[in-house]
Amino acid sequence: MTTDHALTFPHLDVLVRGRGPALLLAHGAGGGIEGNFGLVLDDLARDHTVVGPHYPGAGGSPAAVEPLELDDLADRLVAAAVAAGQDSFAVLGESLGSAVAVRIATRHPGRVRALVLTAGFPVADPVLALAARLIKSLAANGQWEDVARLALISCMSPSDLADLEPADLDEPVAQTLTAMPPGMLDHFDLVSRVDVRADLAKVSAPTLVMAPTGDRLVLPESSYRLAGGIPGARLIELPGAAHLLNPADRATWLHHVRNFLAGLPATHPVASA
Repeated sequence: MTTDHALTFPHLDVLVRGRGPALLLAHGAGGGIEGNFGLVLDDLARDHTVVGPHYPGAGGSPAAVEPLELDDLADRLVAAAVAAGQDSFAVLGESLGSAVAVRIATRHPGRVRALVLTAGFPVADPVLALAARLIKSLAANGQWEDVARLALISCMSPSDLADLEPADLDEPVAQTLTAMPPGMLDHFDLVSRVDVRADLAKVSAPTLVMAPTGDRLVLPESSYRLAGGIPGARLIELPGAAHLLNPADRATWLHHVRNFLAGLPATHPVASA
Protein backbone atom coordinates (compact mmCIF):
# COMPACT_ATOMS: atom_id res chain seq x y z
CA MET A 1 0.00 0.00 0.00
CA THR A 2 1.36 3.41 -0.88
CA THR A 3 0.96 6.58 1.11
CA ASP A 4 1.16 10.18 0.03
CA HIS A 5 3.42 12.79 1.46
CA ALA A 6 3.89 16.38 0.43
CA LEU A 7 6.89 18.57 -0.19
CA THR A 8 7.14 22.31 -0.65
CA PHE A 9 10.05 23.18 -2.95
CA PRO A 10 10.44 25.87 -3.95
CA HIS A 11 7.06 27.19 -2.84
CA LEU A 12 5.23 24.43 -4.73
CA ASP A 13 2.80 21.89 -3.31
CA VAL A 14 4.16 18.53 -4.45
CA LEU A 15 2.46 15.15 -4.19
CA VAL A 16 4.87 12.23 -3.82
CA ARG A 17 3.52 8.70 -3.96
CA GLY A 18 4.86 5.20 -4.50
CA ARG A 19 8.24 3.59 -4.99
CA GLY A 20 10.35 2.74 -8.03
CA PRO A 21 11.58 4.60 -11.14
CA ALA A 22 10.41 8.19 -10.98
CA LEU A 23 7.63 9.80 -12.98
CA LEU A 24 7.48 13.61 -12.92
CA LEU A 25 3.97 14.87 -13.70
CA ALA A 26 3.28 18.17 -15.46
CA HIS A 27 -0.41 19.07 -15.35
CA GLY A 28 -2.51 21.31 -17.57
CA ALA A 29 -3.72 24.88 -17.24
CA GLY A 30 -6.51 25.41 -14.74
CA GLY A 31 -6.06 21.90 -13.40
CA GLY A 32 -3.90 20.01 -10.97
CA ILE A 33 -2.36 16.63 -10.32
CA GLU A 34 -5.60 14.95 -9.19
CA GLY A 35 -7.60 16.63 -11.95
CA ASN A 36 -5.34 15.38 -14.72
CA PHE A 37 -3.88 12.16 -13.31
CA GLY A 38 -6.22 11.14 -10.48
CA LEU A 39 -7.62 8.11 -12.33
CA VAL A 40 -4.16 6.54 -12.70
CA LEU A 41 -2.16 7.76 -9.70
CA ASP A 42 -2.69 4.61 -7.65
CA ASP A 43 -1.82 2.35 -10.56
CA LEU A 44 1.33 4.26 -11.51
CA ALA A 45 2.46 4.40 -7.88
CA ARG A 46 2.41 0.59 -7.62
CA ASP A 47 5.84 0.43 -9.25
CA HIS A 48 6.93 4.05 -9.72
CA THR A 49 7.68 7.03 -7.54
CA VAL A 50 5.19 9.61 -8.73
CA VAL A 51 6.20 13.25 -8.18
CA GLY A 52 3.38 15.68 -8.88
CA PRO A 53 4.16 19.38 -8.40
CA HIS A 54 1.27 21.85 -8.57
CA TYR A 55 1.91 25.00 -10.57
CA PRO A 56 1.62 28.33 -8.76
CA GLY A 57 -2.01 28.90 -7.90
CA ALA A 58 -2.97 25.20 -8.12
CA GLY A 59 -3.30 22.67 -5.33
CA GLY A 60 -1.63 24.14 -2.27
CA SER A 61 0.92 26.16 -4.24
CA PRO A 62 0.73 29.92 -3.63
CA ALA A 63 -0.44 32.01 -6.56
CA ALA A 64 2.20 33.72 -8.68
CA VAL A 65 2.97 37.38 -8.08
CA GLU A 66 4.42 37.81 -11.59
CA PRO A 67 3.53 36.28 -14.96
CA LEU A 68 4.59 32.65 -15.23
CA GLU A 69 7.60 31.89 -17.39
CA LEU A 70 8.11 28.51 -19.03
CA ASP A 71 11.82 28.20 -18.19
CA ASP A 72 11.21 28.99 -14.53
CA LEU A 73 8.29 26.57 -14.29
CA ALA A 74 10.30 23.80 -15.93
CA ASP A 75 13.22 24.37 -13.57
CA ARG A 76 10.96 24.38 -10.51
CA LEU A 77 9.39 21.07 -11.46
CA VAL A 78 12.84 19.52 -11.89
CA ALA A 79 13.94 20.99 -8.55
CA ALA A 80 10.88 19.45 -6.90
CA ALA A 81 11.78 16.01 -8.27
CA VAL A 82 15.39 16.34 -7.13
CA ALA A 83 14.21 17.49 -3.69
CA ALA A 84 12.12 14.31 -3.56
CA GLY A 85 15.32 12.31 -4.06
CA GLN A 86 14.88 11.60 -7.77
CA ASP A 87 17.88 12.36 -9.98
CA SER A 88 16.29 11.13 -13.21
CA PHE A 89 12.73 10.57 -14.32
CA ALA A 90 10.26 10.20 -17.14
CA VAL A 91 8.09 13.30 -17.57
CA LEU A 92 4.37 12.88 -18.20
CA GLY A 93 2.93 16.14 -19.52
CA GLU A 94 -0.69 16.92 -20.33
CA SER A 95 -1.93 19.92 -22.33
CA LEU A 96 0.17 22.88 -21.09
CA GLY A 97 2.22 20.29 -19.23
CA SER A 98 3.39 18.87 -22.56
CA ALA A 99 5.12 22.16 -23.39
CA VAL A 100 6.55 22.20 -19.85
CA ALA A 101 7.81 18.65 -20.37
CA VAL A 102 9.47 19.53 -23.68
CA ARG A 103 11.23 22.48 -22.07
CA ILE A 104 12.36 20.26 -19.18
CA ALA A 105 13.82 17.82 -21.70
CA THR A 106 15.86 20.51 -23.45
CA ARG A 107 17.01 22.33 -20.31
CA HIS A 108 17.77 19.18 -18.29
CA PRO A 109 18.46 16.43 -20.84
CA GLY A 110 20.65 14.43 -18.49
CA ARG A 111 17.77 13.93 -16.08
CA VAL A 112 14.98 13.03 -18.49
CA ARG A 113 14.60 9.32 -19.26
CA ALA A 114 11.53 9.74 -21.46
CA LEU A 115 8.57 11.96 -22.32
CA VAL A 116 4.87 11.14 -22.52
CA LEU A 117 2.96 14.05 -24.07
CA THR A 118 -0.86 13.96 -24.05
CA ALA A 119 -3.22 16.49 -25.67
CA GLY A 120 -0.22 18.75 -26.05
CA PHE A 121 0.92 21.58 -28.27
CA PRO A 122 4.18 23.29 -29.26
CA VAL A 123 2.38 26.63 -29.62
CA ALA A 124 -1.28 27.51 -29.11
CA ASP A 125 -3.34 26.71 -32.21
CA PRO A 126 -6.07 29.22 -33.16
CA VAL A 127 -8.77 27.35 -31.20
CA LEU A 128 -6.70 27.16 -28.02
CA ALA A 129 -5.51 30.78 -28.42
CA LEU A 130 -9.12 31.95 -28.71
CA ALA A 131 -10.19 29.91 -25.70
CA ALA A 132 -7.39 31.42 -23.62
CA ARG A 133 -8.36 34.90 -24.77
CA LEU A 134 -12.03 34.36 -23.98
CA ILE A 135 -11.27 32.92 -20.55
CA LYS A 136 -9.17 35.94 -19.65
CA SER A 137 -11.75 38.37 -21.07
CA LEU A 138 -14.71 36.77 -19.29
CA ALA A 139 -12.82 36.65 -16.01
CA ALA A 140 -11.87 40.32 -16.32
CA ASN A 141 -15.61 41.09 -16.48
CA GLY A 142 -16.38 38.88 -13.49
CA GLN A 143 -18.19 36.29 -15.62
CA TRP A 144 -16.73 33.31 -13.81
CA GLU A 145 -19.69 31.02 -14.47
CA ASP A 146 -19.17 31.57 -18.18
CA VAL A 147 -15.48 30.80 -17.71
CA ALA A 148 -16.45 27.51 -16.08
CA ARG A 149 -18.97 26.73 -18.83
CA LEU A 150 -16.43 27.42 -21.58
CA ALA A 151 -13.78 25.32 -19.82
CA LEU A 152 -16.20 22.45 -19.30
CA ILE A 153 -17.59 22.20 -22.82
CA SER A 154 -14.12 22.65 -24.32
CA CYS A 155 -12.93 19.57 -22.42
CA MET A 156 -15.85 17.34 -23.47
CA SER A 157 -16.01 15.28 -26.64
CA PRO A 158 -18.49 16.07 -29.43
CA SER A 159 -20.32 12.79 -28.74
CA ASP A 160 -20.69 13.64 -25.04
CA LEU A 161 -22.09 17.07 -25.87
CA ALA A 162 -24.51 15.77 -28.50
CA ASP A 163 -26.37 13.75 -25.88
CA LEU A 164 -26.88 16.66 -23.46
CA GLU A 165 -29.55 19.30 -23.06
CA PRO A 166 -28.26 22.76 -22.06
CA ALA A 167 -29.78 22.40 -18.58
CA ASP A 168 -27.85 19.15 -18.07
CA LEU A 169 -24.68 21.22 -17.89
CA ASP A 170 -25.76 23.35 -14.92
CA GLU A 171 -24.55 20.98 -12.21
CA PRO A 172 -21.19 20.10 -13.84
CA VAL A 173 -20.64 23.81 -14.55
CA ALA A 174 -21.14 24.56 -10.87
CA GLN A 175 -18.69 21.79 -9.98
CA THR A 176 -16.17 23.13 -12.48
CA LEU A 177 -16.55 26.63 -11.04
CA THR A 178 -15.81 25.34 -7.55
CA ALA A 179 -12.80 23.33 -8.75
CA MET A 180 -11.10 26.10 -10.76
CA PRO A 181 -7.81 26.99 -9.04
CA PRO A 182 -6.81 30.57 -8.15
CA GLY A 183 -4.00 30.43 -10.68
CA MET A 184 -6.19 29.54 -13.64
CA LEU A 185 -5.77 32.90 -15.41
CA ASP A 186 -2.01 32.82 -14.86
CA HIS A 187 -1.93 29.35 -16.41
CA PHE A 188 -3.92 30.39 -19.48
CA ASP A 189 -1.82 33.53 -19.84
CA LEU A 190 1.19 31.21 -20.13
CA VAL A 191 -0.73 29.02 -22.60
CA SER A 192 -1.13 32.04 -24.87
CA ARG A 193 2.63 32.74 -24.79
CA VAL A 194 4.16 29.25 -24.95
CA ASP A 195 6.27 28.39 -27.99
CA VAL A 196 8.50 25.31 -27.89
CA ARG A 197 8.67 24.74 -31.65
CA ALA A 198 12.41 25.41 -31.66
CA ASP A 199 12.88 22.91 -28.80
CA LEU A 200 11.41 19.91 -30.56
CA ALA A 201 14.40 18.93 -32.69
CA LYS A 202 16.62 19.16 -29.60
CA VAL A 203 14.69 16.54 -27.60
CA SER A 204 16.86 13.44 -27.23
CA ALA A 205 14.68 11.43 -24.83
CA PRO A 206 12.41 8.64 -26.11
CA THR A 207 9.00 10.24 -26.61
CA LEU A 208 5.43 8.97 -26.77
CA VAL A 209 2.78 11.40 -28.03
CA MET A 210 -0.88 10.62 -27.27
CA ALA A 211 -3.45 12.46 -29.40
CA PRO A 212 -7.11 12.49 -28.30
CA THR A 213 -8.86 12.82 -31.65
CA GLY A 214 -12.06 14.26 -30.13
CA ASP A 215 -10.21 17.09 -28.39
CA ARG A 216 -12.07 20.41 -28.81
CA LEU A 217 -9.65 22.57 -26.79
CA VAL A 218 -6.29 21.54 -28.24
CA LEU A 219 -6.63 20.34 -31.82
CA PRO A 220 -5.24 16.84 -32.50
CA GLU A 221 -3.07 18.44 -35.18
CA SER A 222 -1.07 20.06 -32.36
CA SER A 223 -0.15 16.60 -31.08
CA TYR A 224 0.77 15.57 -34.62
CA ARG A 225 3.14 18.54 -34.81
CA LEU A 226 4.77 17.50 -31.55
CA ALA A 227 5.29 13.97 -32.83
CA GLY A 228 6.52 15.19 -36.20
CA GLY A 229 9.04 17.58 -34.70
CA ILE A 230 10.62 15.33 -32.04
CA PRO A 231 13.18 12.88 -33.47
CA GLY A 232 11.95 9.31 -33.22
CA ALA A 233 8.73 10.20 -31.40
CA ARG A 234 5.96 7.61 -31.44
CA LEU A 235 2.39 8.80 -32.02
CA ILE A 236 -0.70 6.98 -30.73
CA GLU A 237 -4.22 8.28 -31.33
CA LEU A 238 -7.01 7.91 -28.78
CA PRO A 239 -10.04 7.74 -31.10
CA GLY A 240 -12.84 10.08 -30.08
CA ALA A 241 -11.24 10.94 -26.75
CA ALA A 242 -11.84 14.40 -25.29
CA HIS A 243 -9.28 16.82 -23.87
CA LEU A 244 -9.86 15.40 -20.39
CA LEU A 245 -9.81 11.63 -20.70
CA ASN A 246 -12.79 9.71 -19.35
CA PRO A 247 -12.18 6.47 -17.40
CA ALA A 248 -12.31 4.25 -20.49
CA ASP A 249 -9.95 6.43 -22.53
CA ARG A 250 -7.64 6.84 -19.51
CA ALA A 251 -7.46 3.05 -19.19
CA THR A 252 -6.38 2.84 -22.84
CA TRP A 253 -3.87 5.63 -22.19
CA LEU A 254 -2.49 3.75 -19.20
CA HIS A 255 -2.02 0.57 -21.23
CA HIS A 256 0.03 2.39 -23.87
CA VAL A 257 2.03 4.37 -21.32
CA ARG A 258 2.90 1.26 -19.32
CA ASN A 259 4.06 -0.54 -22.46
CA PHE A 260 6.19 2.45 -23.40
CA LEU A 261 7.74 2.80 -19.95
CA ALA A 262 8.47 -0.92 -19.78
CA GLY A 263 10.59 -0.62 -22.92
CA LEU A 264 12.89 2.07 -21.53
CA PRO A 265 16.53 1.30 -20.61
CA ALA A 266 16.92 0.27 -16.98
CA THR A 267 19.38 3.05 -16.22
CA HIS A 268 19.92 6.60 -17.40
CA PRO A 269 23.15 8.60 -16.95
CA VAL A 270 22.60 11.82 -15.03
CA ALA A 271 24.41 14.88 -16.33
CA SER A 272 24.86 18.05 -14.35
CA ALA A 273 21.73 20.15 -14.44
